[in-house]
Amino acid sequence: MKRRILTTAALVCCFMVCFAIIADMTGKWTGTVRTPDGNDLQIYYVFKVDGDKLTGTAKGDGDATPIDSGKMVGNDFSFSVTNPEGTVFKHSGKYYGDSVSMNIEFSGNKLHATLKRDDK
Repeated sequence: MKRRILTTAALVCCFMVCFAIIADMTGKWTGTVRTPDGNDLQIYYVFKVDGDKLTGTAKGDGDATPIDSGKMVGNDFSFSVTNPEGTVFKHSGKYYGDSVSMNIEFSGNKLHATLKRDDK
């Protein structure tokens, strides 16, 4: 009986460790987003996840900008980025392990991007 309980406890611990590893979006990510005028823009993100807090930077065609109000709940996340002109870009999406699906809203526009991990 003790052996069965210890085996079950060990398996549960292994699954918890695996899920903790899978659920970490920390790192560099890159993708492309089609702008409202039809151009493709390369975008770069550096994410750091600490519990349910998401921080980091976002970069498009300008300098890197800090992520504001970042939250991570399970594999879902949200944050905003404010560019130097004061435009707020609201981001929300889902982390899938090897990719990130993200929606970006600003000035009445909604854009979608898929990011891949950048191992460089």
